[in-house]
Amino acid sequence: MKAFWLSFVPLFVAVDAIGLFPIFLGLTEGMGGKEIRRTIRQSVVTAALVALGFLGGGSALMRLLGITVADFMVAGGVLLFVISLADLLATKKRLRKPDGESLGAVPLGVPLIAGPAVLTTTLLLSNEYGAFPTALALVSNICLAGAVFWFAPAINRLLGQTGARTASKISSLLLAAIAVMIVRKGILAFVAAGLGQGSG
Repeated sequence: MKAFWLSFVPLFVAVDAIGLFPIFLGLTEGMGGKEIRRTIRQSVVTAALVALGFLGGGSALMRLLGITVADFMVAGGVLLFVISLADLLATKKRLRKPDGESLGAVPLGVPLIAGPAVLTTTLLLSNEYGAFPTALALVSNICLAGAVFWFAPAINRLLGQTGARTASKISSLLLAAIAVMIVRKGILAFVAAGLGQGSG
């Protein structure tokens, strides 16, 4: 249970469901209720399949390319930091309105829900806490994002535009802090591996 929650919190920040729901409102503007529900289902299924596929095959890909966990931690941490910094400095998230038929899969499912931050965080957490707790936390957060989309109009009325923007910025700040922690752990792994080779 502890591993689940340790995986859930970073993935909750990486998914940034609160930050995504204003985009969802903009993309689904003018759609009927039936179309919106179909779009939500499509986005959740697509994001889950892509993220779980990456969770299952990411480690094998790393071994094939000769990438160590420490390498991925440093690179992934830097990537997460850049993503969070871009969100913190951005005044507005802009996105061109896509075709309604594929809206749930692209861009909502990928890359908005299962984007670089989520895929990187998933692989790092899997190495840290195990595949099953990470997969459970991943699916829970994707379903939570779907629930946020479902209740987006009500949440928008509750938080207001300023409240939604503030919540998104706080999530980005937390993601930046998590990114720094991941880089620190990667550097410590490099140092430990170097000391181990030196003593050998």
